Amino acid sequence: MTPSGEEPIATGGWPFLGMNNKLQFRRATLLLIFISLAFVGLGFRLVDLQVLRHDALSKLADDNTRRDYWEMPRRGDILDVNGNVLATSTEVKTVCADPTLIGNQQALVARTLAPWLQTNEASLYQKLLPRAVVSKNEQGQTVTNISHYVRLARNISPDTWQHIRAAMTNLTFDTGGKKLTRPERNFYNGIRSSAVFAETDQKRVYPNGSLAAQVIGFSGVEEAKVDDRSVSQIVGRDGIEWAMNTNLFGVAGWRVTEADSKQHELVSMRAQDVPARDGLDVVLTIDSVVQHIVETALADAMQKHTPQSVACIVTRPGTGEILAMASIPTFDPNQPNTISTETRDRAITDNMEPGSTFKIVVVSGALNNGIVKLNDQFDCERGHFAFAGRVLHDAEPHGILSTEGIITKSSNIGAAKVGIKLGAQGLYDYAWNYGFGQRTGILLPGESKGVLYAAAPNRLITLAQIPMGHGVAVTRLQMIMAMGAIANNGWLMRPMIVSRLQNHDGSLVQQYTPQRVRRVISDETDKQMIEALKTVVTKDGTSPGAALKNYVVAGKTGTAEKAGIGGYLPGKYISSFIGFFPADNPQICISVVMDEPKEGHFGGIVCGPVFKDIAERCASYLNIPADPNLMQTNQAPLMAENNLRKR
Repeated sequence: MTPSGEEPIATGGWPFLGMNNKLQFRRATLLLIFISLAFVGLGFRLVDLQVLRHDALSKLADDNTRRDYWEMPRRGDILDVNGNVLATSTEVKTVCADPTLIGNQQALVARTLAPWLQTNEASLYQKLLPRAVVSKNEQGQTVTNISHYVRLARNISPDTWQHIRAAMTNLTFDTGGKKLTRPERNFYNGIRSSAVFAETDQKRVYPNGSLAAQVIGFSGVEEAKVDDRSVSQIVGRDGIEWAMNTNLFGVAGWRVTEADSKQHELVSMRAQDVPARDGLDVVLTIDSVVQHIVETALADAMQKHTPQSVACIVTRPGTGEILAMASIPTFDPNQPNTISTETRDRAITDNMEPGSTFKIVVVSGALNNGIVKLNDQFDCERGHFAFAGRVLHDAEPHGILSTEGIITKSSNIGAAKVGIKLGAQGLYDYAWNYGFGQRTGILLPGESKGVLYAAAPNRLITLAQIPMGHGVAVTRLQMIMAMGAIANNGWLMRPMIVSRLQNHDGSLVQQYTPQRVRRVISDETDKQMIEALKTVVTKDGTSPGAALKNYVVAGKTGTAEKAGIGGYLPGKYISSFIGFFPADNPQICISVVMDEPKEGHFGGIVCGPVFKDIAERCASYLNIPADPNLMQTNQAPLMAENNLRKR
């Protein structure tokens, strides 16, 4: 009891106090649940952002600030053996625009750009209109965005681009005379400074036009996707441009950096900066002067004989280097509209029956095997020889001819009889060893391997036909390389068209060296063949018109009926002459082939003089020493004439 005599009342016994504690507890519990749920939601949100959607959001953040810049390398040059430029790359501009910055001023911008871009205003106007670009995001959803990029013109010179920049900077807008607000001023300034811009690009240029076009080839522009971005690059389409494309292209460079809200690069945030590595220069074995000599001579031959085509190859037989290779019709790689199937490199792509130039194979093989000697006699049957159910013919009737005489007179019947002695297997083996029926391995696309059927002893007629150059198909390149083997002591060489690879400053990267393929005939046989081939350009041979004044020439003529569907085409021929000089120390070998010449069709008559023209001019340019014996012989009449004048 209290001093007053009253009993105390317990605090917990007050009803309103008990109710208050329960309410507070309930509120605290609800608050705790709410806070817990908030933390759970926040945790889930963090998991969603940091784990489930991490990749997508990281990419979005990177896209907002990260910038990847690709730097395309400069394509390497193609040079001739003396360093003269045959193909090069020059800097040009690709003019682009951001349609979203132009607003409704397409007509004004198109009118300003049209004269400089050499196009009409209407097409430019259409390009400058904003366009929607539909794409898929990472979740596979369709997303529509307005394109910020359109290409207006390629291959614009840097000077023209400077004029375009000046014209855009000085644009005057029709504002109706009203005072512009700040956003309006910013809009018009944005058109002047940013709406039209340029990307640095390169253009492939061929300074000499059609010179060596079929060897050089041509190039084109391809669009490539690099990290979802479209970049243009020059790629080779044919010739050396195609075959050496990887070396010429180089290696692209890139820069990974970040940009601020105004799209200015933050240099301090640059993560990667790898410069482009320019392409290598490809130095050919082609000599542009010799190439010009050849192409000029072929143009004259086309005008005189109007063939379907004419082709020529000039080589160094000791190394296999090709100094010139051309065929007409040709093209100008600067003008793609001049390129067609008719302008292909016929020297390596087209098969032909070689005709009598193939006699070098059978005669040298028989001499090498000891089956015949150079002075062995053969009855050429006065131009008609029945064998295996066929009658073989000579262009002129011949009686008894030596093995050498068969080469001199180009007797089909004599060659057939030598081939019969050599046998089917021997004939096939020598043809194969000379490189027929297989590609030469030249670094050019489109090479044919020709046609050489395996030995068939039961088909006797092939023993007579193949020695005449029938029943076998060769390329012009195969044929000159075979003749080059005779000029090279019996060694067949692999043709060389590329001399070396170098950096743009001229420092050497890779040197190509001559490659022997195999020895075809012995040294002794080779000397005998050269002696026989010398007689072809004498007055008794089939091409006295190919003889040179100061050099002994060794060569062979060829006249083959042109094969077509169902047999040979009457009155149509493939005519050729292949020769080298000086015969006893060969420096260059030249092949001339005409397809369906007019005004004569015998190889010695139509192709021999073309050989002579090319040979004389090449000998002068290359400073090939004259044969001393011929010089004395040719100078004697001149000295006598001068002595008479002095008297």
